[in-house]
Amino acid sequence: MHHAPDRGFTAQIGDAGVLAERFNLPVVYDFRSADIREGGQGAPLVPVYHRALAEKAGLRPPVAFLNIGGVANVTLIGENGELTAFDTGPGNALIDDLVFNATGARFDVDGAIAAQGHVDASVLGQLMDHPHFETPVPKSLDRNTFRADAAAGLPFADRVATLTAFTAEAVAAGLRLAGAPVRTVIVSGGGARNPVMVRMIAERAGVDVVPAGNVGFDADFVEAQAFAYLAARRLRELPSSFPTTTGTPVPVVCGEIA
Repeated sequence: MHHAPDRGFTAQIGDAGVLAERFNLPVVYDFRSADIREGGQGAPLVPVYHRALAEKAGLRPPVAFLNIGGVANVTLIGENGELTAFDTGPGNALIDDLVFNATGARFDVDGAIAAQGHVDASVLGQLMDHPHFETPVPKSLDRNTFRADAAAGLPFADRVATLTAFTAEAVAAGLRLAGAPVRTVIVSGGGARNPVMVRMIAERAGVDVVPAGNVGFDADFVEAQAFAYLAARRLRELPSSFPTTTGTPVPVVCGEIA
């Protein structure tokens, strides 16, 4: 519901005690707080699962996994399996909010509205003028970190196109900042269903962008599967966050058990 690691605070909803009682099973929850207590960002937590997926699929590093939800986050897997991870910038949140407020639709289906519009380079430059894009990795964001005010004067389709380009340019900027020699980006989350966004990322980052479904993963459920994987790691007292993924000084075992 709110994520502010700079103030040592993160809040997720859900009552794990009720779930444990209803299912008569142990429930692992609150994965982020332990990481933040140790001085980390509390996010992203999925990288260790991305590495497991890459190994299982036989993907040759360096490779990147990009999840585009409300916020977009990337995992970079190096030649020797080393992990680097961070939130790149906005994902679908700004676009979804704009489309919902204007049309009542939950999102830009298939990027159809963005495809009708034109990207305003000047407005895009203003949107990219944010300190997050110069902040060293690892780093994380709240869904409401960014605002779309700079695009307010544009025609509707141009606003959607420009915000779509904003997500893509933020991904490209993040890859440049990290200095990652990545050739392939595996994309999942809602953004993987937006072909206009996927094309923009490929063009702006200069990489091959491959939907997770094309390599045998379920693009809609990678994040959900990841937290089941993190729960299994917690039950085995294995760390799920690391200095290069969340900025903790040491690897951290994440999650509480009800």
